[in-house]
Amino acid sequence: MPIFPLEDDPEFADLFPPVGLAEENGLLAIGGDLTPKRLIAAYRQGIFPWFSQDEPLLWWSPDPRLILRPEKLHLSRSLKKTLRRETYRITYDHAFEQVITACAETPRGDNNGTWIVPEMVEAYCQLQAMGYAHSAEAWRMGIDGSKELVGGAYGVAIGGAFFGESMFYLAPDASKVAFASLVQRLNDHGFTLIDCQMDTDHLRRFGAELVTRETFLGQLKTALSIPVEQLSWRQDGAI
Repeated sequence: MPIFPLEDDPEFADLFPPVGLAEENGLLAIGGDLTPKRLIAAYRQGIFPWFSQDEPLLWWSPDPRLILRPEKLHLSRSLKKTLRRETYRITYDHAFEQVITACAETPRGDNNGTWIVPEMVEAYCQLQAMGYAHSAEAWRMGIDGSKELVGGAYGVAIGGAFFGESMFYLAPDASKVAFASLVQRLNDHGFTLIDCQMDTDHLRRFGAELVTRETFLGQLKTALSIPVEQLSWRQDGAI
């Protein structure tokens, strides 16, 4: 199947080809831009951007799709202990730009961090300012009152759906604690679907499962119909 070129024109920012026309690897379209209008339209259709610094803007809709139902979050025994000990202080939307920048810059053995290019950082910071993108932050607190950001996760929330983007850690279990706290918050606030996008063993250990694209789109449609207001989460977990 052809990879569809997108118009670099705000008038057509919400137009994407049907996801059923994606390549076997999930690649659907190329080009366009990272304006809030286009990004929100993409997520609402089950599409997300993913590209490296030396690549054009690429849009994906893989089949199958990894998802996590918030109420099915699985925590290992060791992670439960870490959460009970309150090893890290968790906040939301206090350091979004720091989190996404750390996700881009923290070295990874699989090199998956390279896709968060400067244009992506700028675009998602715009979404955060509009109340669509959110971060969970894990802080290591010093006895002198100091704090250090040592882990975090971020993604996009539309209706009752959350689209997970990336996470990072600089201290043991910090990203796991941030992600687990984020999922619990989503469950408490009525979210019904977390799009994990790519299949990883790490997310499977949290209870994520593969579903067909058709199943994902059906659950996404239901989640998007939930009237969850787009607001800052900063009031949760003041620091």
